Amino acid sequence: MATTLKAQNETQSGVYTFSSRPRAVPNRAKYRNSVALLNEEESSYGNIMYDRRVVRGNTYAQQILPVTTQPDPIEFLRQQEARRRAVSRKRLKEQFGPKTPEPLEGRTNIDVQTEMYLEELSDQIEEVSVECQTDMFLDKPATPLFIPAKSGRDAATQIEEGELFDFDVEVQPVLEVLVGKTIEQALLEVMEEEELDNLRAQWRAFTEIRNAELAEVQRLEERERRLRVEKENRIRQQKAVLEKEKETAEKIAARAFAQQYLTDLLPSVYSNLKEHGYFYDPVRRDIETGFLPWLMTEVSNTLEQRNVASTVLDMLIQDITNRRSEAFQLQK
Repeated sequence: MATTLKAQNETQSGVYTFSSRPRAVPNRAKYRNSVALLNEEESSYGNIMYDRRVVRGNTYAQQILPVTTQPDPIEFLRQQEARRRAVSRKRLKEQFGPKTPEPLEGRTNIDVQTEMYLEELSDQIEEVSVECQTDMFLDKPATPLFIPAKSGRDAATQIEEGELFDFDVEVQPVLEVLVGKTIEQALLEVMEEEELDNLRAQWRAFTEIRNAELAEVQRLEERERRLRVEKENRIRQQKAVLEKEKETAEKIAARAFAQQYLTDLLPSVYSNLKEHGYFYDPVRRDIETGFLPWLMTEVSNTLEQRNVASTVLDMLIQDITNRRSEAFQLQK
């Protein structure tokens, strides 16, 4: 209660000047162009009866500003600073703005009237240099604490001990409810744990049965595979035995037929071959084909050599005889 009265006294003394309720500020763009501002004003104040800029009542009466519209010292200093900056910018623009360029060497600039009627300029413009010192920036004052505006009236009530709350009477139902809920939750958790244990046991039993069935299925599949492989091997061996027996029977039949067919054929063939000279004495054939031709060749060569020798001897005798005959004729 003392804190509330103190805040109310500070508000009435003028330290806290905020008088309206706090409200959320709508999200708006930081910069707005003139077209958007114009559209906003037209859409907001379509009727001049609702325009706050229109003064109603007696215009000759003194306008009394409410407390909420009194100028803020910080805002006043900000406005003064803005005006000072605007004047400085204007002065700099006039000082450093575009001017007449400097004349060329040997020439001077003169003032020329541009009015319609020429007029003699005899007034001397006074020039005065003025200096000014800018004000120092003021520190921003501390933001006052936000204290909501008080509403309603203060009232006090005296409450004796035991009028509003009896601990023994009020806490017993609460304790009964808490204990009952705790026991119920504990029973539910115990039942849930038991159900989970049962599910785990069933899952383990099911897993064991499934693993046993899978092992049995694998054993039966392996047995079936071995039987199938053994059957295929036996069938393959039996087919090989049958093929071998068939081939052996065919060979025996072919041999018997060949023997029966060649029984009368061999004597006639041997006799025909012998008659045509295919069976001969190798010593005689060697003498006839090898020795006799060589002997005849050697005899022919020897006879030819003897004939040549006798011919040469005859020619020598004939030549000697002729020479001696000629010599004898010459002697006569």
